[in-house]
Amino acid sequence: MIVVRRAKLADAAAIGAVHVAAWRSAYPGLLPDSYLSRLSPMRQARYYEAAIGAGATVIVAGPTPRLVGFTTAGPARKGGLGDGEIETLYVLDDWRDQGIGRGLMRAAAKDLAAHGCRSAYLWVLRDNPSRFFYQHLGGQQTATGETRVAGVTLPQTAFCWDPIDSLFAASPA
Repeated sequence: MIVVRRAKLADAAAIGAVHVAAWRSAYPGLLPDSYLSRLSPMRQARYYEAAIGAGATVIVAGPTPRLVGFTTAGPARKGGLGDGEIETLYVLDDWRDQGIGRGLMRAAAKDLAAHGCRSAYLWVLRDNPSRFFYQHLGGQQTATGETRVAGVTLPQTAFCWDPIDSLFAASPA
């Protein structure tokens, strides 16, 4: 049974490992191999430990006690696209297409709504195949832009759910 819940400090190492595995799977050909090979689960774990300790919204999922995916969300970091932002969503390859990403998106949207957000958005790299997942969940392409990672400038697309309830409707209960 898959459990979706708020992260605890003890989850930081598993979150860091999922983050690195997901990047190494999703971004070959988009980011330099040398950069991907230097990603550190321990360094990522420290980042997420600090975020969880500071009260950031970090939600994890997996068959207890294993974690196979997570998401982070919070108030919009940039104005004009929505009230809340889903900052990350990563699920290990072997656990995709099982409703875990949907469950994490729903949990993030519920948390954002509980904090007064009426809409939500996220950025995804334009060439990341995951963009189709966000379209399938009813996300509307509302903006394009660029981000810089590892010295590489990459085009990205923003998907928005306005009202945020449209994300609830697209996700399983």
